[in-house]
Amino acid sequence: MSAIPAAATTQPLVSRIVSSYVKKNHVPPADLPIVISTVYKSLIALGRVAEPAPTIAPAVSVRQSVRPGYVVCLECGARARMVRKHLRQRHGLSPAQYRSKWSLSPDHPITAPTYSEERSAYAKQIGLGRKVIRCRIGRHTKKSTDQKTRFQRWGATRVKRRSAFRPF
Repeated sequence: MSAIPAAATTQPLVSRIVSSYVKKNHVPPADLPIVISTVYKSLIALGRVAEPAPTIAPAVSVRQSVRPGYVVCLECGARARMVRKHLRQRHGLSPAQYRSKWSLSPDHPITAPTYSEERSAYAKQIGLGRKVIRCRIGRHTKKSTDQKTRFQRWGATRVKRRSAFRPF
């Protein structure tokens, strides 16, 4: 401890801190050297400037990461149509964590634009995203004059339904 010039001032502080800690907390005698060294190291580290966090650089620039046919992962440079699964499996990141790590906007694409358009067109083609309107014939919609009711198509006349409640 005495090899460092500041040791002369830190030794009394260490002894005061450790003695007051031991008075208030139960510490086994075997753990006492660990407590002393931990307090000493933390006091020595107080005067030092913290090491700056290493700056990370993306594999490609953010601007180049989104192309019409693919999206490039900023972590490793992998190209894919959709990097969501790649981020989860390879890097253990969710899309929100990925965006915050690289300071990307919340609407930064994780899916290639053309792939998104293809999926959207396919969904519209099979009828997803439309509200299903179920209404009876003649009730809520106006029919054109050339449209026939289902009864007229079968050659029957339209029958008026009776109400379910019959008093007598």
